[in-house]
Amino acid sequence: MPLEKLEISDDQAWARWRIQESEAELADSIKPFETISDTIKNPLKRLEWLAGRLTVKTLMERCGLVFQGVTKDGHGKPFPIGSTYQLALSHSYPYVAALLDRRNAAGIDLEQPKAKLLYIAPRILDQNELKDAGDNLVKHCIYWCAKETLVKVHGKKDVIFAENLKISPFSLEKSGNIIGRIIVASTEAQIPLRYMVEENFVMVLSSH
Repeated sequence: MPLEKLEISDDQAWARWRIQESEAELADSIKPFETISDTIKNPLKRLEWLAGRLTVKTLMERCGLVFQGVTKDGHGKPFPIGSTYQLALSHSYPYVAALLDRRNAAGIDLEQPKAKLLYIAPRILDQNELKDAGDNLVKHCIYWCAKETLVKVHGKKDVIFAENLKISPFSLEKSGNIIGRIIVASTEAQIPLRYMVEENFVMVLSSH
């Protein structure tokens, strides 16, 4: 079982999985609660989907909760069936991550630093964020993950990354805390975020 990392606190629990199983092995591990749709064609996407469900199942069982599958609301936000916990999922093959939060909306994102982040940065970062990130690819990846995490906390897709999602400048370390803000219409929510930099990827999660 390639469960690489698991952390449980009073109100939150998160886990990271590195996919090493076959599709059949993953599918068997989540029966009878989940069955992957034939509409997902890409072999890697199928592995990510199945491993995501297995990560949620493992996480819930470690927290003493009963796994009955995962459903989604009208905006595509996932929820554990039969539980009041909030859920967030992320995947970047071969990694999958899941976060459960007992009290607050959950957000998590895991990405591997890639050069394309530098090209799309002017569309997703404001001027202050661009200046802070500079040409540091890892820092750009943290900004991207942080904004994706805020989208998942918000739970809707009616946001423009550079305008509605703001990340305060931060010093790059192996791990740290940053502040995100979701600004929609006349409302603003401040969301504490935690980031981790590993050898092959960056991960950010909400840490209310």
